[in-house]
Amino acid sequence: MPRYFFHTHIGDDVVVDPDGRELESPDAAWEAARVLAVQLLQGADSDPDLLKAVLFVENEEQEVVLEFALTEALIAEPVPDPEGGTLH
Repeated sequence: MPRYFFHTHIGDDVVVDPDGRELESPDAAWEAARVLAVQLLQGADSDPDLLKAVLFVENEEQEVVLEFALTEALIAEPVPDPEGGTLH
């Protein structure tokens, strides 16, 4: 299973993820980045720079496979309509 590393860039500072996580696919890495972004934003009151932070997700070859701005996690997902559409 591939390993992905989630490095947090806050301005000029970088918090490196030395261990990474084994995930099934790039889609699973995107979902893990979204969950991590939500967790990090819970502390945004104490550090407003987190609103400008970006997660860079790298694979084992150190290639960036995803850039995820933490603010993307603030966008709510549409709620499914029981009749098959979406509610907004």
